[in-house]
Amino acid sequence: MPVQVTAIMLGVEDLDRSKTFYASVGATIEQDYPGFVRLNLGEGSSSLALYPREAAAADAGVSPEGSGFRGVSFHHIVPTAEAVERTMKEAVAAGATIVKEVGDAGWGTFGYFSDPDGYLWKVASSGQ
Repeated sequence: MPVQVTAIMLGVEDLDRSKTFYASVGATIEQDYPGFVRLNLGEGSSSLALYPREAAAADAGVSPEGSGFRGVSFHHIVPTAEAVERTMKEAVAAGATIVKEVGDAGWGTFGYFSDPDGYLWKVASSGQ
């Protein structure tokens, strides 16, 4: 059986803050329990699970310490350069931080933002 990503889990510092952020950028809350939130990211996407960082680390049996680049980023592909700009502005309004300003890459347009816990999101369009 091929490996599939059916859910993405993020260990976050403040569960309520992260839940609010992701709901503000269009995710739908499907489960909301103390210590766990599951969000629907839309048709064709994996679900997103949020856990307190300490609990997520304990679940995996690893240290919760760590900072800087985590070796992963999430990519959101949109149809146009205008959609890249709009998505980035909506993310900032919800509490994101711009990491890399929107720019032309020759093949299309892209920019990066980070969520309130520093997870990187690339918003890109291959259309001009």
